[in-house]
Formats: sequence, C-alpha cells, structure tokens
Amino acid sequence: MLDEPEQQEPIAEEAEVVEDTSSLKAALEEEKGKAQQYLASWQRAQADFINYKRRVEEEREEGAKISAGLFILDLLPVLDDLERALMSVPPQLVALTWVDGVKLIYRKFLAILSSHDVEPIPALGEDFDPHFHKAVMQAEGEEGKVVAELQRGYKVRGRVLRPALVAVGQGPARAPEAPPEASSM
Repeated sequence: MLDEPEQQEPIAEEAEVVEDTSSLKAALEEEKGKAQQYLASWQRAQADFINYKRRVEEEREEGAKISAGLFILDLLPVLDDLERALMSVPPQLVALTWVDGVKLIYRKFLAILSSHDVEPIPALGEDFDPHFHKAVMQAEGEEGKVVAELQRGYKVRGRVLRPALVAVGQGPARAPEAPPEASSM
C-alpha cells in the first residue's frame, strides 16, 4: 500500500508540469503578441518621425523660397527705375564713362537675378496668357497678342513673381463710319 501513494505523487507532479508548461506557452504567446504590437507601434512612430522631419524640411525650404521671392520682388522696382534711366539718357551723353558704369551695374544686376533663377517673362508679340500677363489696356494690333509691354514681368523657377503689364491687341483699327448723308428733299 505504500507504493500506491508514491505512484500517485509523480502523476500529480506530471500534471502540474503539463499545466505549468501550457500556462508558460500561453504566457509566451501572449508576450510574443505584445512584442509584435510594440514593434508595430515603434515602426509607426519611426515612420511618423521620418515623415515629420521631411515635412519640416520641405516647409523650411518653402519658407526660404518665399522669403527670397519677396526680397527679389522688392528689388524689381529698382531694376525698373534703372532701365528707365538708361532708356532716357540723351544721345549726346551715351559715350560718357559714367553712363557705361551705370550700364555695367545694370548688367551685374541682371546677372545676379539670373543666378537666382529669376528670368523675365516674354511678352511682346506673344499670345496673351493671363498666367503671365496682366492686361491693363487694349490697343490696335493683332487680336489676342501682346502689342506693348508697359512693365516687364518676372518669374522664379517657373513661378510668377510679378506678371508683365501689357497692352493686348484688339484687332485692326476701324475707320470711323461716315455719317449718312442727308438726302436733299
């Protein structure tokens, strides 16, 4: 009889071991699930941070472009004045060295603008394009074509800084109609 209780104890121990093993396996699976969830959360957080860094860099670059564009926009009236001054130099003064100096300054100004991707918008003789031209008047000339440029427009990297102020052709001038002659009665 002594042997029976001793035999029952190993069976109870084996049952406990099986229960412990199954509970450990369940706990291990639960922890694996948690680890997968933590890994997925960490990967999402890392992707969000990378996207945030990219977005901040793009916004910073866009801000710098806007600031540069505003600065250039402030300089354009000075360029306009310089062009008007050069166009109004009397012919007897054109050969003077100071006029050559002003022309040199004008060319340097244009070169600096060009190095910053600023370019004039073509206007004279072009089809009127409301994206690049601002019509301020109509004049005699080919309909829909720019017949006069009143103020040069500029763009930076394809974006309009200032549209060109233009006169648009309205077609050939019409001869005034003669008033109908009164027939003598």
